[in-house]
Amino acid sequence: MKVINEQQAAELIEDGWTIIPGGFGSCGHPDGLTRAISERFKREGRPRKLGLLFASASGDLDERGVDVLAQSGLVAKVIGGFWGLIPRLGIMARLGEIEAHNWPQGVISQLFRAIAAKKPGVISNVGLNTFVDPDYEGACLNLRGARTLVQKIAINGELTLFYPGIKVDCALLRGTFCDPLGNISMEREVSHSDALAQAMAVKNCGGIVIVQVESLVGLHEIEPQDVKVPGLLVDYVTVSRPDEHPQTYGVAYNSAFTRPGMVGSSDSSISCAERIIAKRALQEIRREDARVINLGIGIPVVVAQVAEELGCAESMSFTIESGVIGGRPATGLSFGASYRPVSIIEQAALFDFYEGGGIDVACLGFAEMDSFGNVNVSRFGSKLQGAGGFINISQSARCIIFCGTFTAVGLVVSVSEGEVRIIREGRINKFVRQVSHLTFNGGYSQSLGQRVVFVTERAVFALKDGVVYLEEIAPGISIEQDIMPFIEGGFVVSSSCRSMSEDIFSF
Repeated sequence: MKVINEQQAAELIEDGWTIIPGGFGSCGHPDGLTRAISERFKREGRPRKLGLLFASASGDLDERGVDVLAQSGLVAKVIGGFWGLIPRLGIMARLGEIEAHNWPQGVISQLFRAIAAKKPGVISNVGLNTFVDPDYEGACLNLRGARTLVQKIAINGELTLFYPGIKVDCALLRGTFCDPLGNISMEREVSHSDALAQAMAVKNCGGIVIVQVESLVGLHEIEPQDVKVPGLLVDYVTVSRPDEHPQTYGVAYNSAFTRPGMVGSSDSSISCAERIIAKRALQEIRREDARVINLGIGIPVVVAQVAEELGCAESMSFTIESGVIGGRPATGLSFGASYRPVSIIEQAALFDFYEGGGIDVACLGFAEMDSFGNVNVSRFGSKLQGAGGFINISQSARCIIFCGTFTAVGLVVSVSEGEVRIIREGRINKFVRQVSHLTFNGGYSQSLGQRVVFVTERAVFALKDGVVYLEEIAPGISIEQDIMPFIEGGFVVSSSCRSMSEDIFSF
């Protein structure tokens, strides 16, 4: 292991290499390394035509994270899971300026291990009957990547998907401390972000592993059980500037993200619509007697905060796919962390558990939903969000609660005397005739025997036998005035349609 500076690290990157940029969501990205590569390209025009392979790209929707590499000529190809925090690379993908593929996040997480073991790739049912399936779009995001890399194969007469392994040349990772042998610890990191598997994959491909750390420590100052990436896998280490090593893009450091029992501050205030949705979702969680719950990004994360306020969180294990189990998942630019986590494991290991049926209930968001119960969260309007772990989770959970406002962009609601009032309607209808990107296939979900519920601030819908039923309406809401005008597709009013529980609207 050799200690170098960021500029020297950037000089090591060669044209055409495939890079694994470390991190998850808004956490754990080695900003000093990607900044140095970006600056070198601006200065020298090199390296050129890089490939990127990531499960969940880190970013802050602005100047930090993987998006600093979004420069014409610097990046040529991307295979990624979650794209939502890297808008400039998303624009390049949409415009066809780079070859772009969107694979399920959990598959890519598992792919790092497959590459490390020199396996052909990952065989998985995850992605069947979605845009990832070669019978649909094959996970291609533009015509430049029109040749799908995903293959549909048959094993014992059953169709499944094959995601091929690829050669990776460099991993840009992050840790807390490094000793003279190159051993890396992650005491202050909110998750491990598959760093071990990523380092192994690169080393066994003959590449180089570069790790950004907060500081160097002496020999034997890191306990063996605290080593997350052993020194035999590490080639180079850089010591970061404090401003380029925040714990998350939301906070510089919060000890509650890494220690059990620490009291975490409340996240940003919860809107009226979010509180209604979260309280109604908790009723479904209790109905399912769920213990293991996955919470997706956005409104679903609010469920845990409301559960704490109501005093019912102790019986529930909230998890997020970064590998964090227990505690209260953080929101906004700290998503990927949890306050007072019980344990932090490898991301791929948690996806193994998820896909094997370990999730009782998944609370997920939705951008579009149609009358067949299909859902789009990956690509809508001008935004490329990417599927992230949504497909892995939604095709594996026993019960799925889609949590979201009825309309989007500008919606304002209030509760007065126990009734919902629409102060200002959202400008975008989310209940469409046909979803523009098939991230969740309602018919396929029904064949898997899943229970599917859609919870909004004014109504609750359920998918049954391929039909979307209106099951509940909020007090003060009119079907004719507040629901029907904003649904482009069809739905059926259940014969047992009733009012949502009054206690949901007592704040």
